[in-house]
Amino acid sequence: MVKKISDNDITELNNAEFALLDISATWCGPCKFVAPIVEDLSEEFEGQVEFFNADSDENPELAKNLKVMSIPWLGIFQKGELISKQVGAQPAEVLHDWIEETIAQ
Repeated sequence: MVKKISDNDITELNNAEFALLDISATWCGPCKFVAPIVEDLSEEFEGQVEFFNADSDENPELAKNLKVMSIPWLGIFQKGELISKQVGAQPAEVLHDWIEETIAQ
């Protein structure tokens, strides 16, 4: 399950051992491509990684603080610290391997 972030509030994300944050926008074509992949990955990595989504238009401070210049922007956090990121639409296999490698470090 992908949890929605609102009001730039990432408290729950910061408390997770591992969390993936997908920053996107409703008008973004590549974001629409990535969204169902992220949803599937959230089920696959259930119990290992918590998944979150933030709309960049509704959470501008969050996007600014993370220096998001392009979307979709995906970041993996460990205990609230950004440890890896991907920018742009990627196929499911690429994202799966990226998550697996990042949380294994």
